[in-house]
Amino acid sequence: MLAGNLKQLASQLFEQASSTISQTDTYVQLAMIIAIYAFAFGLASVVRKLSPWDAGGASGESSKPIALKRMAARLTELAFPVFAIIMLRFVLEVSEGVLKQAWLLHTALIIAILLLCHSLIRNFIANEVTARLFRWVGLPLLFLHLMGLLSGLTAILQSISLNLGLFEVSLYAVIRVVFLGSFLFWLGRVSSRTGREYITHQENLDVRTREVVAKLFEIAVFFVIALLLLQIMGVNLTALAVFGGALGVGIGLGLQAIASNFISGIIILLDRSVSIGDYVELEDGRTGVVRELNMRSTTLETFNGTDIVVPNEKFIAETFTNWTHKDKRQRYRVDFSVAYHSDVRQLVEIIKKVVASHPQVFSGDDIPREERPDCEIDSFGDSGINMFVEFWMEGIDDGKNRVGGDLLLMILEALQEHGFEIPFPQREVRILDGSTLRSNNLKK
Repeated sequence: MLAGNLKQLASQLFEQASSTISQTDTYVQLAMIIAIYAFAFGLASVVRKLSPWDAGGASGESSKPIALKRMAARLTELAFPVFAIIMLRFVLEVSEGVLKQAWLLHTALIIAILLLCHSLIRNFIANEVTARLFRWVGLPLLFLHLMGLLSGLTAILQSISLNLGLFEVSLYAVIRVVFLGSFLFWLGRVSSRTGREYITHQENLDVRTREVVAKLFEIAVFFVIALLLLQIMGVNLTALAVFGGALGVGIGLGLQAIASNFISGIIILLDRSVSIGDYVELEDGRTGVVRELNMRSTTLETFNGTDIVVPNEKFIAETFTNWTHKDKRQRYRVDFSVAYHSDVRQLVEIIKKVVASHPQVFSGDDIPREERPDCEIDSFGDSGINMFVEFWMEGIDDGKNRVGGDLLLMILEALQEHGFEIPFPQREVRILDGSTLRSNNLKK
């Protein structure tokens, strides 16, 4: 019985296939599909050749961000399925009243859409778990939707539900939130990273403005993603607005420190009091170079290699010193002493030349006189003449940019070379005999 049914089914399928193959419309559709795919492939090849970016992102203007180069190169790889979809859709609309049935064109359109989605997953999703989720779950669901079979599956999944008090959670709702939520978070992360890199490469904007725009763009992207996710979850945004007002009051009272640091971070980015690369000294004496600016805190890197995480509120409520805020040039001095019998006028000229010979010290005729190395007498000490030399340099005299120690060594070698004596404390001790002591006592 079963064998007979199978034989009858196979016979019907064979007859239907023979009837379909014998129709002229089938060959017309096949010829149209081959022509469309060939034309789309040729047009895509032309687009890739005319594109200023190659697949590796190495060509094109050097000022373009690398992420944008790669994205543009990957977009050109999507040209073939996109052109095929557009032309197949156009041919379907035109030939709808001419052909008796256009099932082959519909099949080719479905294949082109699946190829486009597969190319998107392969070229734009770097995370392997997310890529597998879209490849093994998203593509089959899309195929069922294009074939008109998804509505039945949706009804089955919606029938599998669980009541949680006033809420009814169906399996379809959970799958939809997980799948679309993953897609939205991936889209937000890619958009944020690409937009941030594009903004930071805008040379017509200064560093501080780029930081402000990049942070605001990142916040805006994830705010929109959060609203879309709430909409997918079926949350009423009108009711959420009322709840958000009450929640805002609670946050203002219970999370004052976090809110204060967040607002302080925005103020810092807007007023440009601190930026990446600045050398900052806090009120408690700790110093470091600003390496990262977040909306909650600022990270300072010390010359010892440690990181200091400072809440943004400290830069608003407390006093701090930004050594390189507007001008990275700094003035420093080095102190030393010479004996009283030294030729000070000759010494001054020698020390000026020695200090000016250092590559990091500002010197030369093109430098203003007040910024050139200057050697002067500071005071007259107990053992010698106390002197100092002032100089200007770029950056901070510490860490990798250490100059003061080099200059001390150079000054010492210059003093020794020219015969100048470095004084040291001396004491005169007088030894009195016994008769002298008695005579002094009688005088008293």
